[in-house]
Amino acid sequence: MLNESEKSKLIEDLQQAQKEVNELRLQLNKVNADKENWFKRKSSIFKEIKDRISALKGSKTKRNSLTKDVRDLKKKRDEMNKSIVNGLKEINDIKKNYSESLKKKGVTDRPSELKSRIEKLEFRIETEGMGFQQEQKLMKELKKMKAQYKDVKAFSEGWEQAKTKRKEINDLKKEANAVHKSIQKEAKESQEHHEELIGSSKEIDELREKEQKAQEKFLEKKDEHKNISDQMKVKLEELNKIRDVLKQHNVESEVLEETKRTKSLKEKTKEVETKIKKRQKLTTEDILIMQRSNN
Repeated sequence: MLNESEKSKLIEDLQQAQKEVNELRLQLNKVNADKENWFKRKSSIFKEIKDRISALKGSKTKRNSLTKDVRDLKKKRDEMNKSIVNGLKEINDIKKNYSESLKKKGVTDRPSELKSRIEKLEFRIETEGMGFQQEQKLMKELKKMKAQYKDVKAFSEGWEQAKTKRKEINDLKKEANAVHKSIQKEAKESQEHHEELIGSSKEIDELREKEQKAQEKFLEKKDEHKNISDQMKVKLEELNKIRDVLKQHNVESEVLEETKRTKSLKEKTKEVETKIKKRQKLTTEDILIMQRSNN
């Protein structure tokens, strides 16, 4: 049988243990809330990283596609420029050969001009009345002009080819200019995507650092939660042992009930005080609780 001193000591130990359990429970709730907040933060950052990586892949695909287009367009433009250079050389060769051929034949007129002169001379011989000697002279001149025309006619076809080639080159230059503008436009867009990729990569790296810190904080709070939980488990075992001892010695639970009532009154008083701070409406029960706490 316990004497009064032993009973008082056990009840005092019980109250102290209960106080420590309550304090540990408050700590546990706070640490658990912190732990969950860090976990949510880590998850949120992870999702943001995932979304950015997904967007990054799209941007990278677009950049690579534009880069390939620019490379293909440059190849096409270079081929066009090569064709233009070769075409201009071909035209110059035709002009040079044409001029040299006319010079060798002693022809100063172009084939078209020579043909026009032949037609005029033929018309004059046919329509004008003239003496035999004059006609023979003009016929001789006509024969010479026709011979010259025959010699240079082949070169006139080359000249026409040169004119056609010139038109083709002019068209090719326009197309090459259009391709060049496309290259500039797509190269600029590709560069913009490239810079965006670099910027996004840096941002993702920064987010990864934040995620790592959040993970570390989460694990830290998780360990702290386990530590407090273990302490609380030990303290609850101690509390239950004291209760068992009191129960075994048939100690009336009046003091225990009073302790519970006191604890309940303190908790309710805190709730009412919180209401007052938040300027919330008080009930009749709230007012009675405040009156009891002041007594």
